[in-house]
Amino acid sequence: MSTRSFPFDFENPLAQEAVLVNASLSRYENDWPSIPHTHAFTELFYVLEGSGEFVIEDETFTISKDDLIIVNPHIQHTETSRNAAPLSYFTVGVDGISFSFHDQKEFQIFNCRKKKTDLQFYFHSLFTELDQKNPGYEEICRHTLAILIMQLRRITVSGFQLVPSLHPSRECAQVKRYLDASYSQEITLDTLAKLTHLNKYYLSHEFTRYYGISPINYLNRRRIEVCKDLLENTDYDISTIAHLAGFSSQSYLAQSFRKHCQMTAVEYRKSVRK
Repeated sequence: MSTRSFPFDFENPLAQEAVLVNASLSRYENDWPSIPHTHAFTELFYVLEGSGEFVIEDETFTISKDDLIIVNPHIQHTETSRNAAPLSYFTVGVDGISFSFHDQKEFQIFNCRKKKTDLQFYFHSLFTELDQKNPGYEEICRHTLAILIMQLRRITVSGFQLVPSLHPSRECAQVKRYLDASYSQEITLDTLAKLTHLNKYYLSHEFTRYYGISPINYLNRRRIEVCKDLLENTDYDISTIAHLAGFSSQSYLAQSFRKHCQMTAVEYRKSVRK
Protein backbone atom coordinates (compact mmCIF):
# COMPACT_ATOMS: atom_id res chain seq x y z
CA MET A 1 0.00 0.00 0.00
CA SER A 2 1.28 3.48 -0.86
CA THR A 3 -0.19 6.83 0.06
CA ARG A 4 0.46 10.30 -1.32
CA SER A 5 -0.62 13.12 0.96
CA PHE A 6 -0.73 16.81 0.00
CA PRO A 7 -1.21 19.70 2.44
CA PHE A 8 -3.65 22.39 1.29
CA ASP A 9 -3.24 26.02 2.31
CA PHE A 10 -6.33 27.91 1.20
CA GLU A 11 -6.10 31.51 0.14
CA ASN A 12 -9.02 33.11 -1.64
CA PRO A 13 -7.63 33.82 -5.15
CA LEU A 14 -10.23 36.50 -5.83
CA ALA A 15 -9.69 39.58 -3.74
CA GLN A 16 -12.90 40.91 -5.22
CA GLU A 17 -16.17 39.12 -5.85
CA ALA A 18 -16.90 38.43 -9.49
CA VAL A 19 -20.61 38.48 -10.25
CA LEU A 20 -22.05 36.60 -13.21
CA VAL A 21 -24.35 38.88 -15.22
CA ASN A 22 -25.27 36.65 -18.14
CA ALA A 23 -24.14 33.87 -20.43
CA SER A 24 -25.25 33.27 -24.01
CA LEU A 25 -24.63 30.94 -26.90
CA SER A 26 -24.85 32.50 -30.35
CA ARG A 27 -24.42 31.42 -33.93
CA TYR A 28 -24.02 33.93 -36.73
CA GLU A 29 -26.61 33.33 -39.44
CA ASN A 30 -26.32 36.60 -41.34
CA ASP A 31 -29.44 37.84 -39.58
CA TRP A 32 -28.12 40.65 -37.39
CA PRO A 33 -25.94 43.70 -38.12
CA SER A 34 -22.49 44.06 -36.64
CA ILE A 35 -22.76 47.24 -34.56
CA PRO A 36 -19.95 48.50 -32.30
CA HIS A 37 -21.14 48.57 -28.70
CA THR A 38 -19.93 48.68 -25.10
CA HIS A 39 -20.93 47.03 -21.81
CA ALA A 40 -20.82 48.26 -18.23
CA PHE A 41 -19.34 44.85 -17.34
CA THR A 42 -16.41 42.72 -18.47
CA GLU A 43 -17.14 40.32 -21.33
CA LEU A 44 -15.52 36.95 -21.98
CA PHE A 45 -16.00 35.89 -25.62
CA TYR A 46 -15.11 32.29 -26.56
CA VAL A 47 -15.22 31.05 -30.18
CA LEU A 48 -16.69 27.55 -30.49
CA GLU A 49 -16.65 27.22 -34.28
CA GLY A 50 -16.06 29.26 -37.40
CA SER A 51 -13.96 32.33 -38.06
CA GLY A 52 -14.31 36.05 -38.48
CA GLU A 53 -13.04 39.37 -37.21
CA PHE A 54 -13.25 40.99 -33.79
CA VAL A 55 -13.12 44.78 -33.81
CA ILE A 56 -11.97 46.51 -30.61
CA GLU A 57 -11.94 50.31 -30.68
CA ASP A 58 -10.04 50.97 -33.94
CA GLU A 59 -8.21 47.62 -34.20
CA THR A 60 -9.35 44.52 -36.09
CA PHE A 61 -8.24 40.99 -35.20
CA THR A 62 -8.84 37.68 -36.98
CA ILE A 63 -10.49 35.13 -34.70
CA SER A 64 -11.32 31.44 -35.07
CA LYS A 65 -12.16 28.29 -33.11
CA ASP A 66 -10.88 28.25 -29.50
CA ASP A 67 -9.91 31.91 -29.39
CA LEU A 68 -10.80 33.73 -26.18
CA ILE A 69 -11.30 37.49 -26.07
CA ILE A 70 -11.48 39.42 -22.78
CA VAL A 71 -12.91 42.93 -23.05
CA ASN A 72 -13.03 45.28 -20.06
CA PRO A 73 -16.02 47.57 -19.34
CA HIS A 74 -16.72 50.53 -21.62
CA ILE A 75 -14.46 49.28 -24.44
CA GLN A 76 -16.18 49.50 -27.82
CA HIS A 77 -16.20 46.24 -29.74
CA THR A 78 -18.11 44.06 -32.18
CA GLU A 79 -17.66 40.87 -34.16
CA THR A 80 -18.17 39.90 -37.80
CA SER A 81 -18.46 36.42 -39.25
CA ARG A 82 -17.22 34.84 -42.45
CA ASN A 83 -20.00 33.32 -44.49
CA ALA A 84 -17.94 30.26 -45.39
CA ALA A 85 -17.37 29.46 -41.71
CA PRO A 86 -20.05 31.17 -39.56
CA LEU A 87 -19.07 32.11 -36.04
CA SER A 88 -20.52 30.19 -33.11
CA TYR A 89 -19.55 31.48 -29.68
CA PHE A 90 -20.20 31.81 -25.96
CA THR A 91 -20.28 35.17 -24.21
CA VAL A 92 -20.14 35.60 -20.45
CA GLY A 93 -20.74 38.93 -18.72
CA VAL A 94 -18.87 39.44 -15.45
CA ASP A 95 -19.59 42.34 -13.11
CA GLY A 96 -17.57 43.49 -10.11
CA ILE A 97 -14.09 43.00 -11.61
CA SER A 98 -12.03 44.02 -14.59
CA PHE A 99 -8.73 42.65 -15.87
CA SER A 100 -5.51 44.64 -15.47
CA PHE A 101 -3.09 43.21 -18.02
CA HIS A 102 0.64 43.74 -17.80
CA ASP A 103 0.78 45.48 -21.18
CA GLN A 104 -1.73 48.10 -19.96
CA LYS A 105 -4.35 47.21 -22.60
CA GLU A 106 -8.05 46.99 -21.76
CA PHE A 107 -8.48 43.75 -23.72
CA GLN A 108 -6.63 40.56 -24.60
CA ILE A 109 -7.04 37.82 -27.23
CA PHE A 110 -5.75 34.36 -26.38
CA ASN A 111 -5.28 31.36 -28.65
CA CYS A 112 -6.41 28.38 -26.56
CA ARG A 113 -6.13 25.66 -29.20
CA LYS A 114 -2.98 24.13 -27.77
CA LYS A 115 -3.97 24.47 -24.12
CA LYS A 116 -4.92 21.40 -22.09
CA THR A 117 -7.54 23.27 -20.07
CA ASP A 118 -11.01 22.74 -21.53
CA LEU A 119 -12.40 26.25 -21.21
CA GLN A 120 -15.37 25.27 -23.34
CA PHE A 121 -16.57 23.03 -20.52
CA TYR A 122 -16.83 25.92 -18.07
CA PHE A 123 -18.57 28.22 -20.55
CA HIS A 124 -21.04 25.49 -21.41
CA SER A 125 -21.66 24.74 -17.71
CA LEU A 126 -22.50 28.37 -16.99
CA PHE A 127 -24.86 28.56 -19.95
CA THR A 128 -26.60 25.30 -19.03
CA GLU A 129 -27.10 26.29 -15.37
CA LEU A 130 -28.54 29.68 -16.31
CA ASP A 131 -30.76 28.10 -18.94
CA GLN A 132 -32.19 25.28 -16.79
CA LYS A 133 -32.20 27.06 -13.40
CA ASN A 134 -32.24 23.88 -11.35
CA PRO A 135 -32.11 24.22 -7.53
CA GLY A 136 -28.78 25.64 -6.39
CA TYR A 137 -27.84 26.93 -9.85
CA GLU A 138 -26.80 30.35 -8.50
CA GLU A 139 -24.18 28.80 -6.21
CA ILE A 140 -22.93 26.49 -8.96
CA CYS A 141 -22.59 29.46 -11.33
CA ARG A 142 -20.68 31.47 -8.75
CA HIS A 143 -18.15 28.70 -8.14
CA THR A 144 -17.87 27.79 -11.84
CA LEU A 145 -17.08 31.39 -12.69
CA ALA A 146 -14.36 31.51 -10.02
CA ILE A 147 -12.84 28.30 -11.42
CA LEU A 148 -13.00 29.70 -14.97
CA ILE A 149 -11.11 32.83 -13.94
CA MET A 150 -8.46 30.76 -12.20
CA GLN A 151 -8.08 28.61 -15.32
CA LEU A 152 -7.55 31.80 -17.30
CA ARG A 153 -4.61 32.61 -15.03
CA ARG A 154 -3.01 29.32 -16.03
CA ILE A 155 -3.22 29.81 -19.77
CA THR A 156 -2.62 33.53 -20.22
CA VAL A 157 0.88 34.43 -21.32
CA SER A 158 0.84 38.10 -20.33
CA GLY A 159 -0.68 37.56 -16.92
CA PHE A 160 -3.23 39.80 -15.27
CA GLN A 161 -4.54 41.15 -12.01
CA LEU A 162 -8.18 41.47 -11.02
CA VAL A 163 -9.28 44.91 -9.92
CA PRO A 164 -12.61 46.09 -8.55
CA SER A 165 -15.08 47.30 -11.16
CA LEU A 166 -17.33 50.00 -9.79
CA HIS A 167 -18.88 51.03 -13.10
CA PRO A 168 -16.68 53.98 -13.99
CA SER A 169 -18.24 56.54 -16.24
CA ARG A 170 -17.44 56.37 -19.92
CA GLU A 171 -15.35 59.51 -19.44
CA CYS A 172 -13.19 57.96 -16.69
CA ALA A 173 -12.55 54.88 -18.81
CA GLN A 174 -11.69 57.16 -21.73
CA VAL A 175 -9.21 59.10 -19.60
CA LYS A 176 -7.47 55.92 -18.42
CA ARG A 177 -7.08 54.67 -22.01
CA TYR A 178 -5.76 58.07 -23.04
CA LEU A 179 -3.19 58.14 -20.23
CA ASP A 180 -2.06 54.58 -20.99
CA ALA A 181 -1.52 55.41 -24.67
CA SER A 182 -0.39 59.07 -24.58
CA TYR A 183 1.84 59.18 -21.49
CA SER A 184 4.76 60.61 -23.52
CA GLN A 185 2.82 63.78 -24.32
CA GLU A 186 2.41 66.85 -22.13
CA ILE A 187 -0.79 66.17 -20.18
CA THR A 188 -2.49 68.27 -17.53
CA LEU A 189 -5.82 68.06 -15.76
CA ASP A 190 -7.03 70.76 -18.14
CA THR A 191 -6.07 68.50 -21.06
CA LEU A 192 -8.22 65.70 -19.66
CA ALA A 193 -11.13 68.04 -18.91
CA LYS A 194 -11.08 69.25 -22.51
CA LEU A 195 -10.94 65.65 -23.75
CA THR A 196 -14.02 64.59 -21.77
CA HIS A 197 -15.93 67.91 -21.67
CA LEU A 198 -16.14 67.62 -17.86
CA ASN A 199 -15.22 69.96 -15.05
CA LYS A 200 -11.63 69.07 -14.14
CA TYR A 201 -12.31 68.88 -10.41
CA TYR A 202 -15.31 66.61 -10.92
CA LEU A 203 -13.33 64.45 -13.33
CA SER A 204 -10.45 64.12 -10.87
CA HIS A 205 -12.86 63.17 -8.07
CA GLU A 206 -14.65 60.51 -10.15
CA PHE A 207 -11.41 59.05 -11.52
CA THR A 208 -9.99 58.79 -7.98
CA ARG A 209 -13.21 57.27 -6.65
CA TYR A 210 -13.07 54.45 -9.19
CA TYR A 211 -9.35 53.80 -9.68
CA GLY A 212 -8.15 54.77 -6.19
CA ILE A 213 -5.62 57.24 -7.59
CA SER A 214 -5.85 60.69 -9.14
CA PRO A 215 -5.42 61.04 -12.93
CA ILE A 216 -2.10 62.89 -12.61
CA ASN A 217 -0.70 60.40 -10.09
CA TYR A 218 -1.85 57.56 -12.36
CA LEU A 219 -0.01 59.26 -15.25
CA ASN A 220 3.18 59.53 -13.20
CA ARG A 221 2.91 55.87 -12.18
CA ARG A 222 2.44 54.88 -15.82
CA ARG A 223 5.52 56.88 -16.78
CA ILE A 224 7.56 55.23 -14.04
CA GLU A 225 6.55 51.79 -15.37
CA VAL A 226 7.71 52.86 -18.85
CA CYS A 227 11.00 54.08 -17.38
CA LYS A 228 11.57 50.79 -15.58
CA ASP A 229 10.95 48.87 -18.80
CA LEU A 230 13.40 51.08 -20.73
CA LEU A 231 16.00 50.80 -17.97
CA GLU A 232 15.72 47.02 -18.01
CA ASN A 233 15.63 46.43 -21.76
CA THR A 234 17.53 49.29 -23.46
CA ASP A 235 20.83 51.14 -23.12
CA TYR A 236 19.29 54.59 -23.49
CA ASP A 237 20.75 57.23 -21.22
CA ILE A 238 18.59 58.67 -18.44
CA SER A 239 17.91 61.90 -20.32
CA THR A 240 16.55 60.00 -23.33
CA ILE A 241 14.43 57.76 -21.11
CA ALA A 242 12.96 60.81 -19.38
CA HIS A 243 11.95 62.23 -22.77
CA LEU A 244 10.47 58.95 -24.06
CA ALA A 245 8.44 58.45 -20.88
CA GLY A 246 7.01 61.97 -20.98
CA PHE A 247 8.88 63.58 -18.07
CA SER A 248 9.55 67.25 -18.60
CA SER A 249 13.15 66.95 -17.42
CA GLN A 250 15.73 64.48 -16.19
CA SER A 251 15.59 66.03 -12.73
CA TYR A 252 11.82 65.52 -12.55
CA LEU A 253 12.30 61.89 -13.54
CA ALA A 254 14.94 61.51 -10.81
CA GLN A 255 12.62 63.00 -8.21
CA SER A 256 9.62 60.87 -9.25
CA PHE A 257 11.63 57.66 -9.63
CA ARG A 258 13.16 57.94 -6.17
CA LYS A 259 9.76 58.65 -4.67
CA HIS A 260 8.15 55.57 -6.28
CA CYS A 261 11.06 53.12 -6.20
CA GLN A 262 13.16 54.28 -3.23
CA MET A 263 16.28 54.31 -5.46
CA THR A 264 17.65 56.25 -8.39
CA ALA A 265 17.12 55.19 -11.99
CA VAL A 266 20.82 54.30 -12.30
CA GLU A 267 20.67 52.16 -9.17
CA TYR A 268 17.56 50.42 -10.51
CA ARG A 269 19.27 49.60 -13.81
CA LYS A 270 22.27 48.16 -11.99
CA SER A 271 20.07 46.08 -9.66
CA VAL A 272 18.05 44.43 -12.43
CA ARG A 273 21.11 43.66 -14.55
CA LYS A 274 23.12 41.91 -11.86
